[in-house]
Formats: sequence, structure tokens, C-alpha cells
Amino acid sequence: MSHKVIVFGEMLWDCLPSGDVPGGAPMNVALHLHQLGKNTQLISAVGTDERGEKLIQFYKQYGASDALIQLKSEQETSRVLVDKTDPENIKYTILSPVAWDYIDLTPENKEAVRSSDAFVFGTLSVRNTHSLKSLLALLHEAEFRVFDANLRPPFYDFEVIETLLAYTDVLKINEDELEAFGDYFNTKADPLSLCQFLDTHFPVDLICITLGSKGAMIYQKGKIINHPGYKIQVEDSIGAGDAFLSGFVKTYLDGQSIAEVLDFSCKLGAFVATQKGGTPRYQLEDLSKIN
Repeated sequence: MSHKVIVFGEMLWDCLPSGDVPGGAPMNVALHLHQLGKNTQLISAVGTDERGEKLIQFYKQYGASDALIQLKSEQETSRVLVDKTDPENIKYTILSPVAWDYIDLTPENKEAVRSSDAFVFGTLSVRNTHSLKSLLALLHEAEFRVFDANLRPPFYDFEVIETLLAYTDVLKINEDELEAFGDYFNTKADPLSLCQFLDTHFPVDLICITLGSKGAMIYQKGKIINHPGYKIQVEDSIGAGDAFLSGFVKTYLDGQSIAEVLDFSCKLGAFVATQKGGTPRYQLEDLSKIN
């Protein structure tokens, strides 16, 4: 039986100069995991507007279940204004408030999380206390919890992050987030020092740090394993980090070694960066193009 993964958070439209594109890290992760063969559901919300209808249609085109996506008549479907002037440093203007700021706690999503093999969540979707309360209740139901920091200024609060870290088994951060975490926790400016601090003060078993074109690293039990990444021609870096996390969840649940987990995650992230959009269609054999 396929592992069951529940993802909590935002689904939205990335509004680019070339047109609107479906996005949101949690939705991207859910769709990647679905393509990777996991039984995946997304807990999110959209407005009862045309954008919401089209976003759900897009999501369902992958064959994924929309049973846990809530419809909100009083809030709009989320939009993010994207500036891709520098493809290595994409900037986002995230409009608020929107539907996923008001995700309700329901018996259905509690049961879904309770019966899951992994529960994935982040910070952006809990910028509003309504969704934060729902997430905190769901974290009590989860067996294995994966925290994708996904910091989006100004929509994060390190006091909230500390609360979330208390329920975290796996943490995923990028280079910029590494610096932000280090500044807040006043650790030395290197990955090992921060990871050792988090390992000591929180129940985090494993930390993934993505480094963009320089690959990634995984910290576990006092040691760091590095991967140099794959040399590629970047087409679109949106969603590459989400693909990395999806690759991690898949291979970790499959019981692969940490080195294998890291390699597959880097390969999937690199492949997605060679494609347009955050959730390109692919088969596992397509990853053989990355070497």
C-alpha cells in the first residue's frame, strides 16, 4: 500500500508578466508527491470565485483528490505577484487576506492527518491565527511531521516558528533561511552550529538545507552529508525546492539511506528547474536526463 501524505497550506496563483500560473509550496509538494506515487491530499482553501474554480480544476487534472480543500465565500483565492527579473533571486508580493488564511479544523482533516505516514507544513499559511490554530491542532494528530520553513517576509514570526519546531521531526530550510535561523537563535554562522543547536533544543531528528545551484546537505545525529547538486541549464527555478522536499519525503518513507535520499532529492529538484512551472508532468524515468 502506498504511503499516505497530508500537506497543509497555501494554494494560489503566481501572477507573472507572462500570465498567471498555479503555485504555492504546499500545493506543489502535494502534486509532486502524487506524481511520485504517494497517496497525497492537500488541506487548503480557495475562494468561491473563478480563480478558485480554475485552481481546483488544475489540481484535479493530476488525478489528485480535492476532498480536503475548503471553499470560502468571504475570502478571495490567493494571488502572488512574482518578479522574475533575477531568475536566481525571485521576489514575491503575497496579497492578503485570502482563503487559506482561514483554514478550518474539521473531523475530516483530523482523521486524514491521524492516519497519515507524513504531515508536511510551513509558515506562510499560518500568518493568520485562524489557520495557525487549525495547524497546531493537527500537529497533535500527526505521527511524522515535516516542517518546510519557506520564510516569506514579512509573513513569519520566530515565536511561532519555535512553537512549530517543538512538533517537528524533519526541518527543511534554504541558504537564506539558514542565516535567518542563525541570527534569531544566535548561533555561529555555519550549518553545523545551527543544526546542533536545533538538535539540542528541539525534537528535530533531521535537517535538510538546500543550497540552490550548490546542491544540498542533510544533518542527522551530529553529522552532515553533502551533495554538490547537478549542473543544469536553469529554465525556471520556481518549485525546485518544493520538488527537493517531495523527493525527500518519498525516498525517506521508502526507507532509503540518507545518501540515497539526498541524491534523489537533488536530482528531482534539478530536473524541475530545467522545466517550466513548479509542477511539470513527468515520469520517474525522466530523471535519468539529470546526471
